[in-house]
Amino acid sequence: MTRSASLYRYRLPMDTGVILRGRRLTERIGYIAELKEGARIGRGEIAPLPGFSVECADQAGQQSLHALKRWVAGQDIMACARWPSVAFGLSMAALELQGELPITARYQTVPLLSLESVNAGAEGAAATLSVPADCRLAKLKLGRGSPQQDAVNVSALLKAHPSLMLRLDANCAWSLSQAREFARHLAPAHVSRIAFIEDPCQRPADSLTFSKETGLALAWDETLQAAVRQPDFTLDTDFWLDSLSGANTLVIKPTLIGSVQRCIALIRQAQHTGTKAVISASLESSLGLTQLARLSCWLLPGSVPGLDTLNLFRSQLELSWPGSSLPVQPLQQQTRVWYS
Repeated sequence: MTRSASLYRYRLPMDTGVILRGRRLTERIGYIAELKEGARIGRGEIAPLPGFSVECADQAGQQSLHALKRWVAGQDIMACARWPSVAFGLSMAALELQGELPITARYQTVPLLSLESVNAGAEGAAATLSVPADCRLAKLKLGRGSPQQDAVNVSALLKAHPSLMLRLDANCAWSLSQAREFARHLAPAHVSRIAFIEDPCQRPADSLTFSKETGLALAWDETLQAAVRQPDFTLDTDFWLDSLSGANTLVIKPTLIGSVQRCIALIRQAQHTGTKAVISASLESSLGLTQLARLSCWLLPGSVPGLDTLNLFRSQLELSWPGSSLPVQPLQQQTRVWYS
C-alpha cells in the first residue's frame, strides 16, 4: 500500500496562570504526526513538556521529521525515535494506524482541585472548594505553602466531603522533616482516605522512610521518570526491586516515558510485582488527551487516569473532549511542516 505522512506544528494558547518549574507557559507548542496507508489513518501527539522533558520542541520536531521520512520510504518508524515524546507520539500513530488502539474509551479523569485561593492560616477554608457532584476521587497539589497548612487544608477538605478519596502530589517539594510536619498535622482518621502521595520528598529514600513511618501509600512520578532516563535502565526484576520498590503506585506519563510499548512493559512489570499503575497527562492537547483516555481504558480498565488538564488551555485541537465547551482548532489550520 502507498504510504504518506504529514507533520503538523500546533500552538495553543494557555491560561495565564499556568506556571511550570517557575516559568509562565503562555502557549503549548507541539506536533501531530499523521500516517496514512491506503484508507487507514493514524495520529500521534509529540509535545515535550517545558521544564520536564529532556528534549525541546524543535529537537522533537527534527527527529519526528526524520522518522516520518524513513517510514514513508518503507523503514521502521521507531528506529530513530530516541526522544521520549517522539517515541510516544510515533508509536501511538502507528498503533492507531494498525487498528490496535481501541476506539472506545471512558472519558473520565480524576479532577484536579486547587488550593491556591485558600488564605494561609484559614483553617477549614479548603472545605469551600468546589468539588464536582458525586466525586469520589480527586487530586490535590501540595508543596506550594507550608506543610502544616497543606495538612490542615487536606483534613478540612476530607472532613467536608466524607465520601471523597484524594490523590496527593507534592512534586518532591519537601525534606523529610517537612514531610513529617505534614503528617503531624494531618488528622489520623484521614490517612486511609489518601489513595497515595506522589514523591513527597526531594530524596526517594526519604519518601520511602516517610511512607513507612506514616502508613501513607507512596506513588512514584518524578522518581520513575528519573529512573527510566538512566542509560542502564532495564525492566528486569532486580533493577525494579532496587530502584522502584516501596511504592503503591506508578504514575505513567507517556510523553515523558517513551513509546507505548515501553509504557506497556512498565505497567506489566508493575503488575507483576504487585504495584498499581495510573496513566497521567503532560499537558497534551485535547487530541492527545482523548488518545490517553483510550490507552488507559485499554491497558488499565480498572484505573481512573489523571487527565484533568484541559481547563489550562484556551482552545482544543481537532478532537473535542466530551463535555468541553472550549473552541476547537482544526488540525488542517495548523502549520503543516512536512507532507509526502
